[in-house]
Amino acid sequence: MKGRIISVFKNLYRVSVENRELNAPITGNMIKSANFPVVGDYVDISHEGQIIEIFPRKTILSRKAAGKEIKEQPIVSNVDFIFIVTSLNKDFNLARLERYLTMVYESGASPCFILTKADLDDEVDQKVTSLEEIAFGVPIHVISAYEDRGIDEIKDYLKDEKTIGLIGSSGVGKSTLINKLLGNEIIKTKEIRTIDDKGKHTTTSREMFKVGDGYIIDTPGMREIQMWSGDTSSSFEDVEELVSQCRFSNCTHGNEPGCAINKAIENGDLKKERLASYLKLKREIKNMENKINHGHKFAEKEKIKTMMGCLDKKKKIIHR
Repeated sequence: MKGRIISVFKNLYRVSVENRELNAPITGNMIKSANFPVVGDYVDISHEGQIIEIFPRKTILSRKAAGKEIKEQPIVSNVDFIFIVTSLNKDFNLARLERYLTMVYESGASPCFILTKADLDDEVDQKVTSLEEIAFGVPIHVISAYEDRGIDEIKDYLKDEKTIGLIGSSGVGKSTLINKLLGNEIIKTKEIRTIDDKGKHTTTSREMFKVGDGYIIDTPGMREIQMWSGDTSSSFEDVEELVSQCRFSNCTHGNEPGCAINKAIENGDLKKERLASYLKLKREIKNMENKINHGHKFAEKEKIKTMMGCLDKKKKIIHR
């Protein structure tokens, strides 16, 4: 039977199968190989009610897992749109939004910015303008759950069985938005804190909800946005275009003559903060690629050592 993962609880998965829901474990081989499903996955369920296979993913949003281990952490899969949610108060941070955007482009899903709590900010237009400078055609929706502002625009995405994934920091209003779309307070939320201008975050796991003719996935707030992989050509297309115009292909954008980046900064066409974000992200992605490649090479060496060790043991047994 084909089903879809709608929530995850350690090694137990809630699966939607043929208009019903059931709890299903995964096989021992899947646990051994760390092949764990995520919310949004389509899976094959055995007659005994066990998940035996994860079907190929259309899209997958991933990041580096927290901690020192070099490991990919899939977040959600098979989503058509990913809403990057941020509030229009103290959470609004362009550098963070650039990182989110790069991550979303890498997933294969279509990005969209959702700016929440418009009723609590007096500089909405200025912040939208600053975001438009880095969004390059990515839709931007300003909403207020308190005033019902912009909610109908979000509903337009929930058609034709489309799936939306929500990402963003804690307390930016992801759960509140879902409650508004559902028409019920399915997800418990609390009033905004006056100390740090954030809502009290209660989401601790990923869960998918049916809304109209579509689906929406709530996710816990991200404290760290560590890139697993990425391509800056879409999220920083303005900077990449300037880089291509530099006289030297290996230009470091320092004191080299003919540097299009420096010229753009002098003319006010490129902000130093934007360049700094770009260079930092490029270094981080390159560093991660090197670590992943090193890990693969190390694993191959260990595999060869194990094989050679087994051969040596066989030789000793034969000689005896």
